Amino acid sequence: MANSFFKTLTSADRTQSRTLLHENIPITGTLLSGTYNTDSAGREVNVKVFSHGMFQSVYDYPYASSSANHILDLSTGFSTNATSLSSSTTSQAAKKVNIYNQMAQVLAGYDTGSNVRTFDADGNFAAAGTKHHNAIFINFSRLLVKDEIKKGSFSMVVGTGSAYATPFSAISTITDEGAAASYHSNSPAGEYGILKAAGTSVGLLYYQAGIAVLTSSIFNNASQMNAAAKTTVDILTGSNIDAFADAARHRIQNISFNNTTELNSTIFFCRANHNEFNYSSNPTYLDGSKIVVKDNEPLNLPRSYVTTVGLYSPDNELMAVAKVSEPLRKDPTNELTLRVRLDY
Repeated sequence: MANSFFKTLTSADRTQSRTLLHENIPITGTLLSGTYNTDSAGREVNVKVFSHGMFQSVYDYPYASSSANHILDLSTGFSTNATSLSSSTTSQAAKKVNIYNQMAQVLAGYDTGSNVRTFDADGNFAAAGTKHHNAIFINFSRLLVKDEIKKGSFSMVVGTGSAYATPFSAISTITDEGAAASYHSNSPAGEYGILKAAGTSVGLLYYQAGIAVLTSSIFNNASQMNAAAKTTVDILTGSNIDAFADAARHRIQNISFNNTTELNSTIFFCRANHNEFNYSSNPTYLDGSKIVVKDNEPLNLPRSYVTTVGLYSPDNELMAVAKVSEPLRKDPTNELTLRVRLDY
């Protein structure tokens, strides 16, 4: 009768599985613009601006608070092909072009001539078509997105009312409906879907990167983008990035999506045959050379109680430990198969 304390697991003793966990993420417009008091510059205290002036960061609490969580970054830019916007007279023209090119390099990549691609409205770079030459970039925090945004779950409502004071007198709903079956994978950043409003392409959503790229034309019906009564084109050309971000936040009513956490598991089937693991190496197992659990009955079969399973490396280093809910009796008359799941 073998007294085994270690047993080698073969490929037949393990398998793998993948589970996708989803969580609904609602971002209200009041959090983006209106929940918190404003600072001396008239900007909400949960919105952080930087000296470089290239994007804003939005938090769920005043950003100086130790409990504040980063929600998203907001910026804008345009390609050099948008000649009416990229002139030297445009405010922060170089920075806006740099922002566009940086995002395009990461999300759209390069063509065969080593040129940075512009964002394509239908995702088909091989064919000529509508391009998004001027864009709003919403970079969601990894804290919210986790591993990726669930395809087909994104929704964003923006106000397109003409007056700045009443932006939600008219609204437009932007979604990636149907993307679960029609997404694209020709991006260096992973998979992405087309964002549409009333059946028209208005942007792109990059699921693994957690970035939404929206054409600024979604605000074309707004004759007053900010309190200074600037139009979309006016604020793209005559205002800095922070001013544009302030105006865009003012017109976002809400954003919602489901994030995705990918849970990979390796499942080990730890089998104890009838002639294995019937003895314990625990010092308390013996008392004066007698097996304690046999109740001083020499003719009783040896037995042990399984409480723990250890997974070891080939070098006999303990890698993981699993506990059973209650001790399991093991003797030569029974066999056990313990299912151990290792998540990562």
